[in-house]
Amino acid sequence: MAFDPIKLEIFKSLFISIAEEMGVTLRRTAFSPNIKERRDYSCALFDGEGRLVAQGDHMPVHLGSMPMSVRKAIEAVTLEPGDVVALNDPYEGGTHLPDVTLVSAVHIAGRPFFYVANRAHHADIGGMSAGSMPLSTEIFQEGLRIPPIKLYERGRLNMSVMRLILANVRTPVEREGDLTAQLAANRTGERRLREMVAKYGVEEVAVYMHELHAYAERMVRARLAAIPDGDYTAEDYLDDDGIIDAPVRIRVTIRIRGDSATVDFTGSAPQTRGNVNAVYAITLSAVYYVFRAITGGDIPANAGVLAPITVIAPEGTVVNAVFPAPVAAGNVETSQRLVDVLLKALAPALPDVIPAASSGTMNNLTLGGVDPRTGAPFAYYETIAGGMGASPQGDGDSGVHTHMTNSLNTPIEALEYALPVRVRRYGLRVGSGGRGRHRGGDGIIREIEFLTDADVAILSERRRFAPYGLHGGEPGRPGENILISDGVERRLPGKVNLRVKKGDVISIRTPGGGGWGPPSER
Repeated sequence: MAFDPIKLEIFKSLFISIAEEMGVTLRRTAFSPNIKERRDYSCALFDGEGRLVAQGDHMPVHLGSMPMSVRKAIEAVTLEPGDVVALNDPYEGGTHLPDVTLVSAVHIAGRPFFYVANRAHHADIGGMSAGSMPLSTEIFQEGLRIPPIKLYERGRLNMSVMRLILANVRTPVEREGDLTAQLAANRTGERRLREMVAKYGVEEVAVYMHELHAYAERMVRARLAAIPDGDYTAEDYLDDDGIIDAPVRIRVTIRIRGDSATVDFTGSAPQTRGNVNAVYAITLSAVYYVFRAITGGDIPANAGVLAPITVIAPEGTVVNAVFPAPVAAGNVETSQRLVDVLLKALAPALPDVIPAASSGTMNNLTLGGVDPRTGAPFAYYETIAGGMGASPQGDGDSGVHTHMTNSLNTPIEALEYALPVRVRRYGLRVGSGGRGRHRGGDGIIREIEFLTDADVAILSERRRFAPYGLHGGEPGRPGENILISDGVERRLPGKVNLRVKKGDVISIRTPGGGGWGPPSER
C-alpha cells in the first residue's frame, strides 16, 4: 500500500483523539476529586505487540511507563474479548501502588489488534497511612499490591477480585467508582478503534500505525544528529529519603553518537531505605519525556521516540530499585529529579533550548481520618504546583505543574465540599522565582485548616537543594512545609507523617523556578 503523508497526519490525529476521548470518559464518570478535578490519570493506545501508538495529553510520568504495564499484562494472562486486566505492582509493570492500570485487548479478525490502557491515581489503596503515600521502608507498608489479574472476564466482573480490593482500602465506594470509570474509558477506546477499522480496513490501519512509529523515530534521530557528538554528564540530589537525613545522588552521562544516544545512570546512589526509589519504568519514562520535549515540533508520542535511545540504569540503584524496596515517592519525586538531571546534562549541548530547573517536586499531600459530618472514613491526595524554570525564550510561568506532572489544582470549593477542611490561603509565593535575564516562575502557598483530627503525610523535595538556575541565573527559592498549631509555627521536614488535631493548619510553600541568564541583563 502506497504511503500518503496527508493520511499519516489524519491517522495520527485519529489515534490521539481516541486517547483523549478515553480521558474525557474517565474524568466525567470518576468519583474522586483527584481524578475529576486534578485529572490525575492517563490514557493510551497500543498495537497488537504492545507498542505505544498514541497517548492523550495527560500525565508524562504515567505515559512513558505504561508500555511496561501493558507488556507485563500480555505476558501474565491471555486477554480474551471482554477481559480487563488490573495491576499496580511496581515490580510487575506498575510505578507506585496508588496508580492502578487497566488493560484491555481489542480483538480484530480473531486476534488482539490493539490494546487500550489507562492509569489513574487512586486516593487510597490501603497501607499504613491514609492516602497510601507514607514514609515507608518496604513495599508492603505502602498498600495493596495487585499483580496482573483479570478484573473482568469476557465482560463479566470478577466479583472476588473486586471484593478483595475494596476490603483493603479506606474508601471502598470511591475506589469502586473510580475503577468503574476506568473500565468505561477502555470501552470508549475499544469502540472508537473498531469504528476506525470498519471505516479504513485492517491493512490500512496497520500500515499507518507502523509509519507513525517510523516517523517519530526519524524525528528523534534528526534531533540527535543535530547535537554535537560527545559525553554530557550531570548530577543532582534528592534532599533525603525521608528516613535517613542524607542527600541521594542521581548521576547521568548522555552519550551522543550520530543519530543515536545512550543514557547511562551509572554512579547514581544505591536504592534507599526510604521510599524515593524509582523502578526502571519511571526512569524510562523520564528519558522518554525529555527527548520528546527537546525534539519539539508535532512529534507523535509513540514507541518510535525511544528507538534510537539506549537507557542504562543499574539494578539496585535509586533509579532501578529491586523488590522489596519502597517506591511511593519514586514515581512523583525522583521522576522530577531525573528530568532535572537530564536537562542539566543537555544544557551545554543545547544552550538555546534547555530551561533552568522548575520546582522539581510534586509537593504531595495526603490526609485522612473520619469525617464528622458522615461518620465515614475519608482519604485525600493532591499535588501542589510550583514555579516553572525560566528559559532562553522568556520568564517561567508561576503556579503551574511542570515536567512529569500535568495535573490541575483541586478547586477550593471542591476540596471543602468533599472533606472536613477549610482552605485558609491559596495564592502565589511572590518572589520565590530565581532572578535572571529571564525570571523563574513563583511557587504557591496553600494553607489548609483541619476541621477534625486527621493523619497527614507530606512527600516533597527541593527543601534543601534549590532549583538551579542556568547561564548565570539564580536558583529558585526552596520550598517549606509549616505546621501551625495553637498559633505557633513549626517547620516540618520535607517528608513527614504526622497527626494533626482540629484547628491545626498545614502550610505548603512550594519552590520557585530557577532563573536563566545574568540578572544584570534583565
